[in-house]
Amino acid sequence: MPDPNFGPYHVRKWFSQVEDVLATESGQPDGDPVRRIVIAAAIRNPYSGRFSADLSDITAKSDLLGREFGRRVGATAGGVPIQSYGKACLVGALGEYEHGNAFLTQVFADPVRESVGGGKAWVPSTGKVAAPGAVIDIPLAHKDALYVRSHYDTISVSFGDAPRADEVVIAFAFASRGRLRARLGGIRAEEITGADGLR
Repeated sequence: MPDPNFGPYHVRKWFSQVEDVLATESGQPDGDPVRRIVIAAAIRNPYSGRFSADLSDITAKSDLLGREFGRRVGATAGGVPIQSYGKACLVGALGEYEHGNAFLTQVFADPVRESVGGGKAWVPSTGKVAAPGAVIDIPLAHKDALYVRSHYDTISVSFGDAPRADEVVIAFAFASRGRLRARLGGIRAEEITGADGLR
């Protein structure tokens, strides 16, 4: 088993991806581009190949990972504010889907929220058990009010040689604004203020 190299975890690899979407599929621009960012890490699964009712080897210190994800998205965003987010996990074949979810709890997510100026809405998530190179679609939604339709979006990613059978890839996705030319009505991002997320 590899030695820990990041708190109690062994992180084999960090990933980052940036997209700047300038126009819709039909070629229509719409003001500022949508910057979409994914930060991810391939982490050894401490429960690989065994069952445990207690998953605290993952959950207890996952705020350390959350702070590093937050630091990395701040550096990658280049000063562009973040309006939406989502998270995902890919679990290697010797693990359980539950192990991936253990990495994505509130302990992990709260420092990420703080790094993007807070987030009043829950973070949409997805995950699966998968082989290296599997594609996962990470859902995005507005960080302060889930029902802002313009910010429902998805970013598809894969990670080459990860997850290995004894790893979990955890990923957090972010976007600077809603979809280009969103036109389905509902609450607008500009209307969101106050403690309840709405004016």
